[in-house]
Amino acid sequence: MQPPAAMATVSDMTFTFRVRFGRAVAAALLAMAALPTTAVAVPQTPTTPTDPSLDHRPLAWKTCARGPDDDTGKALDTAGAQCADLTVPLDHATPGGRTIGIAVARLRAADPAHRIGTLLYNMGGPGDPAIESLLSVGAAMGETARRYDIVGVDPRFTGRNTPLNCGWRTETYFRSAGSDRAGFERMRDFERGLAEQCRDRAGALLPYASTRNAARDMDAVRAALGERRISYYGVSYGTYLGEVYTAMFPGRTDRVVLDGVHDPSRLAPWAEYGTEQVNEDALRHWAGWAAAHDRTYGLGATADAVLATLDGIQSAAVRRPLAIGPYRVDRHVAPLFDYAVLGDDTEEGDALIAGVFRTLKQAADTGHAEPDAFLTAFLAATLTGDGSAYGSTQTAYLCADTPGPRDTEVHWRAIERTRARHPLFGPLLNNVTPCSFWPRPEERPVTTVHNNIPALMVNATGDPRVPYSEARQMHARWPASRLVTVTGSYRHGVYGTDYGDTCVNDTVNAYLATGRLPAADLTCSP
Repeated sequence: MQPPAAMATVSDMTFTFRVRFGRAVAAALLAMAALPTTAVAVPQTPTTPTDPSLDHRPLAWKTCARGPDDDTGKALDTAGAQCADLTVPLDHATPGGRTIGIAVARLRAADPAHRIGTLLYNMGGPGDPAIESLLSVGAAMGETARRYDIVGVDPRFTGRNTPLNCGWRTETYFRSAGSDRAGFERMRDFERGLAEQCRDRAGALLPYASTRNAARDMDAVRAALGERRISYYGVSYGTYLGEVYTAMFPGRTDRVVLDGVHDPSRLAPWAEYGTEQVNEDALRHWAGWAAAHDRTYGLGATADAVLATLDGIQSAAVRRPLAIGPYRVDRHVAPLFDYAVLGDDTEEGDALIAGVFRTLKQAADTGHAEPDAFLTAFLAATLTGDGSAYGSTQTAYLCADTPGPRDTEVHWRAIERTRARHPLFGPLLNNVTPCSFWPRPEERPVTTVHNNIPALMVNATGDPRVPYSEARQMHARWPASRLVTVTGSYRHGVYGTDYGDTCVNDTVNAYLATGRLPAADLTCSP
């Protein structure tokens, strides 16, 4: 998954790089069959009603723009996309009860004579909308896109759907516990307050915001499209959603691509558990880049010197909150910068990160600094919020899928256990979350993913959001899969970007076009 929430666009890459505290902590969630030479073909003829799951009213397609300010909708209309809303039960166990709408967008195959089928996708989160990425997914697929109906489905309560909104004045619960017991207790009260506010404002919806329900909604979309099987592409949290879908609805997928692969068995006890070292490795990798650009950013001439500068920023925030424009960054918020900026690993992304730390260093050295537009958006979302629903929805999904311990002392012991070796990331990644105080989920939260299916998995060896070890473990559990390893890379999510050479993109698109997995696992270098 990706961390919780402040969004800022770094570039106009195929998939824009975003830093979110809501999209840069979740960053991290989530067998013996012979490998077939071809995947199961999607039927080219209309399906028959012999499959009860296809007994669903067809979607009523319409234009996408919802008003003059709907830039996403206007871009989709210009590209020839269609939009619809599917009505699904709030609680799939009681189909006659309350209903909600699920927003769907479709870009039809431009080469219908050679149409392969329908591809659904999810770009991560949880809580990230899908529809806004429809055209980017098509661009990543290149010529292969002409043979697919590409369908974006905004998961329940996200994007163009009716939101789940706790009314928080922050877009993320993510905070560091700090350096002592008093700081931990302060953050425990903060997290409890968020949970109580969400229960008061959106309690009726919370039991139904979960990946299992998102998978059920996705299958309802499949049925409404008249497809017996769908192909699927998932990134980060989207890999977990895809894995859950294949477990809950076996036999209903064709070609599956998972990029930044979560191992569902590693979800507990909380989403970021055990990722301290991979984050430190990624931070050191970035520090090497910053050292090579010391004349521009002044953060240090060696990686060790850059890391020492970052430590100095943290120490200054402990002594006195950093004054950055009208915002105050204290010991609980300052570590978020070191975490949320990781996962892009491009020249442009590295430069943006360096600019952020240059401003933080100025605040630490002089007592005040003025933020640029990127940092202003980041701080506003984190420290004042706007009552938006993004962080609320992401937290609701996380607390349903990975509730973790209700005894907050478990978090304190984990912090103390990791603090000596990981003084920055230990108190941050093991801190208590609102999930300790959340209403209990309606059903068993963790889905056992056991069905071995053909799938193409992609992961960078230095991925700070989903450790490469998780991809290897998931690959071992699905022997019918193939794993594309991107070496020397600290990027989270590789396919579809202009990050490196065409190795990953060509491999994925060839699989989507032919249904044939590579004969063996592959290694690519950026």
